[in-house]
Amino acid sequence: MINDPVLKNDWHVMAWAKDLPEGGMLPARLLGEDIVIWRSGGKLMAWQDLCLHRGTRLSLGRIDGETLVCPYHGWTYNADGQCVKIPAHPDQTPPAKAKVQSYHVREGYGMIWVCPGEPAHDLPPFDEWDDAEFRKVACGPYTLLASGPRAIENFLDVAHFPFVHEGYLGDPGHTEIADYEVTTDERGVIADNIRVWQPNPDGTGIGKEVTYTYKVHRPLTAYFTKASEGPSFAIFFTVAPVDHLHSIGWMWVCMNYASDMPDSEVSGYQDTIIAQDIPIVQSQRPELLPLDLQAELHLRSDKTAIAYRRWLNALGLSFGTA
Repeated sequence: MINDPVLKNDWHVMAWAKDLPEGGMLPARLLGEDIVIWRSGGKLMAWQDLCLHRGTRLSLGRIDGETLVCPYHGWTYNADGQCVKIPAHPDQTPPAKAKVQSYHVREGYGMIWVCPGEPAHDLPPFDEWDDAEFRKVACGPYTLLASGPRAIENFLDVAHFPFVHEGYLGDPGHTEIADYEVTTDERGVIADNIRVWQPNPDGTGIGKEVTYTYKVHRPLTAYFTKASEGPSFAIFFTVAPVDHLHSIGWMWVCMNYASDMPDSEVSGYQDTIIAQDIPIVQSQRPELLPLDLQAELHLRSDKTAIAYRRWLNALGLSFGTA
């Protein structure tokens, strides 16, 4: 596993909870490590996807009651990761060291989160999740062949809207980004009063300026809310760091309007936006996000990105950064 203490001790989304029913098993990858996630007996487990006998992927095996059976030689592991049966030697008690590496795992916000180290924080806050006024629509997962910090910084960047998302989030005739406020504290990075002109922000077909607040609660989890008057809208976006240049994005869209709009239409719109972002983010060089502010040019409109890079540097993040 890639050794970045900041991310090893953080929570990362591996799957939608609905995709792992009782008796189900899913392979995943986090920080360069293959992981198997499975559910049995009302318990949720996340292990290194590796049988200790001959290194076979346990995710190719099967669940038998509350045990996981390796597909190669049938070594059988209980929910604690301890091998309890070796079929080739049925009378032999498996050695104590025949125990799979296990990781912290939990459900939250309809997703399965894994922490491969010791959790330094709770799950990132998501205010709209328990607010019945808001409808929540799952979007993704989105695969990006890019570093996680690059993907998050793109999510925070509103100046690209008129060019990458013309007709959707912006218009080339309205490109100016007015000044706004950014603070960094124990909550992370918070950018307030970001004003953006959008061609159709509320479904009326009438363009107007909209105000947003962006927050970065964890290095690879960001969030924004529409702060101006009218219908409320928010997006929770978290990126799972598969490898240095491979990320998977998971998104919840929250809205208190357009109740008659099908979920497929809401998620389809976000699919379109992300599909426009992906080739841009994957083309960025250097591939790893530079934390040295002298490495790239910055403008007043980049205040959120500047604060994000400084914050990552202060945290000591090394994964996906240069």
